[in-house]
Amino acid sequence: MKKIFLLAAAMLLVLNVFAEKIAATDSRITFVGRSVIENDSYRFDWPSTYFRVAFMGNTLSMRVTDTKRNFYAVWLDTPTSAEPTHIIEVKGTDTIIDLITLADTKKSKIKQHQVFIQRRTEANCGMTTVKEFITDGKFLQAEPLKARQIEFIGDSYTCGYGVDAPGRRDPFKDETENASRTYASIIARYFNADYFTIAHSGRGITRNAGSNIPWEVMTDIYQYALDRDSISRWDVNNSSFRPALTVIYLGTNDFSSHMMPDYNKFRKDYMRILSYVKANYGEEHPVLCVASKSNEYQFRYVRDVVRNSGLKNVEWLGYCESLHLSTDEDLGAGWHPNYNGQQKIAYAIIPYIATITGWGLQDMPVK
Repeated sequence: MKKIFLLAAAMLLVLNVFAEKIAATDSRITFVGRSVIENDSYRFDWPSTYFRVAFMGNTLSMRVTDTKRNFYAVWLDTPTSAEPTHIIEVKGTDTIIDLITLADTKKSKIKQHQVFIQRRTEANCGMTTVKEFITDGKFLQAEPLKARQIEFIGDSYTCGYGVDAPGRRDPFKDETENASRTYASIIARYFNADYFTIAHSGRGITRNAGSNIPWEVMTDIYQYALDRDSISRWDVNNSSFRPALTVIYLGTNDFSSHMMPDYNKFRKDYMRILSYVKANYGEEHPVLCVASKSNEYQFRYVRDVVRNSGLKNVEWLGYCESLHLSTDEDLGAGWHPNYNGQQKIAYAIIPYIATITGWGLQDMPVK
């Protein structure tokens, strides 16, 4: 009996030696996205926020708290794409979520693993606080922030609202929102860039969808560190993220519900968000302003703002009805673009980014 006890104790000692847990803010973890750091934890609610984690071992978990219910995509030992290794649901307080299991790592011959964990859902689904990561092995240094970085400011298109729904008549569900299949994520993958997504469904430049009340429009929210916390303020000086370009894709909600915003107010508010971007990154920082096909006047509004802004390196792009969302094959829930529609948006924007940044076009698919 004594031998059995000693053997069990020895096995437990071995497991403890080869098991490790680290705070989410540990320098070996790479975090990308706006957040508030509290007690060695990241608190955030923006769509497409993500972690890169490297470890040697068989399993990986994270301890997390969520105010509601969010969905995350997980990739193991493979470049990020439209198809993750796993989709996980995060909810509850101080919950241990298994990200990678022994069944996953047994399929691989390598022992040093690279894991990418990305939030698919937007702020309406709740606030996430990631506290620590746990492995049965040892943590390694994850890939650091990439040299190329892009910032995207947008609405439901940029969030990935309903992108995974079967068709345009299907109701929206949280499960069908997917930030990893938006034009923003496609563009970032194409240029091998890291990216921030500052986006919220239904929000506009000067008014939100179906409302004339200028309450929490994206012009205001852009200044927040957390989407659903108006007290928080984003301080660019506390972040190493320095985008080579900011893409603003807003205006559809301003022209929704058969309403047209006041020209002078729209111009004033658009200038305000441009001024915030320039204040963050400098006068020379490039900005690409995209006008959707929602209303022909939107082209003129955005074009006029850019032409008369007096700001350096501000460009505009407008596209017409026939570019995307022209058939059912491009549509997800609520007439929003599905993955096919999002790819078409990305195809239109990529040449502009290639020219503005000098990155050039890549010999690779847009997906």
